[in-house]
Amino acid sequence: MSYPDFIASKRITFTPRSVTRSDRLNPDLFDFQVKIVEWALSKGRAAIFADCGLGKTLMQLEWARHVPGDVLILTPLAVARQTEEEARRFGIDAAVSRDGTRAASITITNYQQLHKFDVSSFEGIVLDESSILKAFTGKTRNAIIEAASSVPFRLACTATPAPNDYMELGNHSEFLGAMSRTEMLATFFVHDGGDTSKWRLKGHARDEFWAWMSTWAIALKNPADMGCDAAGYELPSLNVIEHLAETSFEQEGVLFPVALSLNEQRAARRGSMPDRVRIIASLCNQSDEQWIVWCDLNAEGDALESAIDGAIQVSGSDNDEDKADRMLAFARGEIRVLVTKPQIAGFGMNWQRCHNVAFAGLTHSYERFYQAIRRCWRFGQTSTVDVHLVLSEPERAVLASIRRKEAEASQMIESMVAHMGGANDWGALSQTEDDYMTDVVSGDGWVMQLGDCVDGVSNLSDDSVHYTVFSPPFASLYTYSSSARDMGNCSDHATFFEQFRFLVAELFRVTMPGRLLSFHCMNIPQSKARDGVIGLTDFRGELIREFVKAGWIYHSEVCIWKDPVTAMQRTKALGLLHKQIKKDSCMSRQGIADYLVTMRKPGDNPERVGHTDTSFPVGVWQHYASPVWMDIKPNDTLQFRSAREHEDERHICPLQLEVIRRAVLLWSNPGDVVLSPFAGIGSEGYVALKEGRRFAGFELKRSYFKQACRNLESAEASKGQLSFVVS
Repeated sequence: MSYPDFIASKRITFTPRSVTRSDRLNPDLFDFQVKIVEWALSKGRAAIFADCGLGKTLMQLEWARHVPGDVLILTPLAVARQTEEEARRFGIDAAVSRDGTRAASITITNYQQLHKFDVSSFEGIVLDESSILKAFTGKTRNAIIEAASSVPFRLACTATPAPNDYMELGNHSEFLGAMSRTEMLATFFVHDGGDTSKWRLKGHARDEFWAWMSTWAIALKNPADMGCDAAGYELPSLNVIEHLAETSFEQEGVLFPVALSLNEQRAARRGSMPDRVRIIASLCNQSDEQWIVWCDLNAEGDALESAIDGAIQVSGSDNDEDKADRMLAFARGEIRVLVTKPQIAGFGMNWQRCHNVAFAGLTHSYERFYQAIRRCWRFGQTSTVDVHLVLSEPERAVLASIRRKEAEASQMIESMVAHMGGANDWGALSQTEDDYMTDVVSGDGWVMQLGDCVDGVSNLSDDSVHYTVFSPPFASLYTYSSSARDMGNCSDHATFFEQFRFLVAELFRVTMPGRLLSFHCMNIPQSKARDGVIGLTDFRGELIREFVKAGWIYHSEVCIWKDPVTAMQRTKALGLLHKQIKKDSCMSRQGIADYLVTMRKPGDNPERVGHTDTSFPVGVWQHYASPVWMDIKPNDTLQFRSAREHEDERHICPLQLEVIRRAVLLWSNPGDVVLSPFAGIGSEGYVALKEGRRFAGFELKRSYFKQACRNLESAEASKGQLSFVVS
């Protein structure tokens, strides 16, 4: 593959597999639903992130009706029969099956029955309430995605695709075949070491991320988000009413206890259960209206069922058929008070008949809380919905957590709607090189080129460079731009090395025989979310092997000491934490050092590098010859803050000046050409000019390029005159 072809292959695309409609869409669809179904059919594999009450059931049934072949719809418990009733109402051939057989052209079943079906024999599959994937164990989630991987047409529908965390969108991406969850994280997200479970969107990747998302997903809270008529889609008022329950929970020496740890919150919940049950029973027994009462503990459910007149409980120990019967009976108004858990009935059910909701305490799951409320508070509800939260004072920390997540979720969905609703072009993703710029700035003894280093080095003559020193991108650990030409902007290590090989070959060609090249690197921490394990990637070894395969000789290396305490404070890495020693020291590890690895091009050196005792005393040589440099100051770098753009996610990591100086003095002559293909802000060039060498540098990012030129001009002003010639 040529380099231009490789760059083209890196650009992110999503190839649709369009469904050709055999007849017109159901006339009962509203205008916005028509647009969504047509769009989803044009994609073949798509996600509909529409708020509760916008008709996702009808849209997925209509999408399934046009798929050429049989379709399997997976739903939460009891929603299967609700979907069957919806299909019957609109004249669509669909039926529920629980034994693994096809019941109609559209077969409906619940997620728990998936193992009974040969999913690969279906032409289409629909995940109703698809965010339920993350509620399953990794094994079940992977089983669903793996089972669907051979199905040509796929649809995912939910109101909460990522209630608090964008990374959860990876479940949908992987299910649809747009990109694996791991690839999505590596491409668009950055992992903040301070919180080992959190990934966030890279600042410079936001536009590209949403452009990619809009190729396979649409998000809306209201038809108006798509420029359609929103009449009849106004939510009723929502009243959230807090009730304070008494509790026996105490903390020694604390007048007003607060349950912060999980054990404390469990103890506080147990201590307040009698009064919480009393408060909710009083509310329900003084009313003749329908109530849905949400609990989380079996003891709570049993106590509530006993204390509330006519209450019926749906519990985990009930068989699936009984659960479904009771939930549907409540939907028809045949049960006045239903007591159950959000994880059992909090997804998919339509309970607009009911407008009284009570929570017998809360967990930290905002999605469960939101989905539980939306069973009643949805489009089609005609009454004000009253939500009663009953908890004790020590449990208010959980409520504060829910409110924080609610604000985050609102901001997130608004961002999704803004980028993926009617404002976009319904999935067209155009990636061009219009933003790829080149430039050349030179001075006395130096030249800086803006652009791709592979293209730049390919224009240099054979055997024209005396010494090369640089710090390459650490695979995808540091990503500096959204450009496909950025070697740090790779989805995985394999892609990085595939691109890096083009540069290694060019560097070999332009280096004089017998002369050297040094690269600065470190081994890369592995994370469970990105790599599946906690460990280290032998990045240093992989780089060495790539150079050796290209013809270089592995010449030498020096280990640069780094303070593990500083690394622990900055990254909060599990293996460096002292508390891990107490928990299980088999997960403890040493800090990660830096390396300066030097390679040599075979052949006789035509311009030997010689030193005198005056220029290189024996004491200095003995210090440089040490396999470990303990005295490198981590902050001995050029000032770089002026090169950091607003959307940059990480400070750039310029190589320490003393490391560069030692390498340049040891392995080059005054007047030699020193090359850096990843010049950044010009650290290598700055030292080279200061030490009487010439410099050629390449940098892809314009802000860094400009700063490099300023730094090189500063170094030029403080040295003697040198002419620059690199043919």
